[in-house]
Amino acid sequence: MLQLSLRDLRVLRRSLLDWYDAHRRDLPWRRDADPYHIWVSEIMLQQTRVAAVLDHYASFMRRFPTVEALAKAREQSVLALWSGLGYYHRARRLHQAAKDIVRERRGEFPSTAEAWRELPGIGRYTAAAVASIAFGEPVAVVDGNVERVLERLFGRTAGREAAWQRAEALLDSQRPGDFNQAMMELGATICTPRSPQCLLCPLITWCPSRGTDAPKKQPKRRREQVHYALARKGDSVLLVQRPADAARMSKMWEVPEITPMNSANDLLAKFRHSITDTDYEVSIVKAPDAFVRTLDSKARWFTRKQWQKLALTGLARKILRKLVVESIGHPIESTKNAK
Repeated sequence: MLQLSLRDLRVLRRSLLDWYDAHRRDLPWRRDADPYHIWVSEIMLQQTRVAAVLDHYASFMRRFPTVEALAKAREQSVLALWSGLGYYHRARRLHQAAKDIVRERRGEFPSTAEAWRELPGIGRYTAAAVASIAFGEPVAVVDGNVERVLERLFGRTAGREAAWQRAEALLDSQRPGDFNQAMMELGATICTPRSPQCLLCPLITWCPSRGTDAPKKQPKRRREQVHYALARKGDSVLLVQRPADAARMSKMWEVPEITPMNSANDLLAKFRHSITDTDYEVSIVKAPDAFVRTLDSKARWFTRKQWQKLALTGLARKILRKLVVESIGHPIESTKNAK
């Protein structure tokens, strides 16, 4: 296990911070220390790649530029902007926390990690990240990237709490926010799970591992087939809303699911869609008239302008983009009775 003297610790911190100052990515939430910007970005980045967050973050900030704007918004409007990021409970808790900040705290953001954890959807990592970056509180963070860097430096720990203790011991208390971001940036861009760029790493002097981790056994992914029916009436499409008590994505709108049909004549498209642990083979068929009639009490017609503002599931947005937006100029036939 790596042992550091006080001198080595100071040099390590400076080496990491110098590297971060020179090589950090230019991300929109890093351009100021606004706690609202940092908080929203941290929630979006949970289990989500930076590349997938960038466009959503920009759209979200245009629509909800302040915590007050977010608190005043309808939940469906928040979910609509979140569509495509997945894990929709994050958006609901973000919205609820914004209401709490505005109503209970008169718009004042908590300044400590302990106080942040009193808000909905804020765990230990997010609380420490926002408090250190926005308010300079000397608290360390541990996410998957930081944990990997610590393991390569110090060896595996007996548990997650030991990783937090190591991170606290390593933290630069003068620049805690930058140091935390530097550790995360290092893990995301240099000290990666596979093919780490050790020769470019600012911590190579102290790292005893230098190399790729032994591959971890990945859980077997599930494969499923799903079928959806697309009904069109002029510029409108027929959508259904998930029940309020649904276990996943409650109250979100989607293209209605249909029992697989024997005939392939009405097949409009076929593609793959993946979520955390499942790969779906998605088939889209033209909705039969009889099927549309069974949905009368459960579904609503929406124009393109309307459905683009709805809280759609990620899959529904993908279906409509592929078969409605991208098909302009090559229209799909409407159902027979759609006039």
